[in-house]
Amino acid sequence: MIILGFDYPDDCYFDLDNDMWCRPLDDGRVQVGVSAFGVQISGNHFYMCRPKPVGNEVEQGKTVGVVELSKTVVTIKTPVSGTIVEINTALEETPELIHQDPYGAGWISVIQASDWERDRAQLAHGADLVEQAERRMRLEPVDDWIKP
Repeated sequence: MIILGFDYPDDCYFDLDNDMWCRPLDDGRVQVGVSAFGVQISGNHFYMCRPKPVGNEVEQGKTVGVVELSKTVVTIKTPVSGTIVEINTALEETPELIHQDPYGAGWISVIQASDWERDRAQLAHGADLVEQAERRMRLEPVDDWIKP
């Protein structure tokens, strides 16, 4: 679905506070990445992405990795708790995949969720997504991208 000009795929759940998405996979695994809106407000330039290594435990809303933007390094927060089971090694050589294809080749990590039902209840999805995403987007001082 498109909200204020930004893609929010129906198969994803969104941590709107941290501009992250997650997509349930098989066997309790969840793929994680930066939302298209998060990419836009970050300046569309990712120069480095360093996810936490495989085997690390992460907690919803806490750091899953760091990215370097044009003049700053920032932490990115995971929308789900669990154990990192895979990282996107393509980002080592091509971090711009995050802004080129945020919901495809630009994913960051795959996490074996420790409590998907609990985490999912904190994420935006489905009918609630439009209102929540619009409210979140309107908080950003980026006048030129908001469509009436």
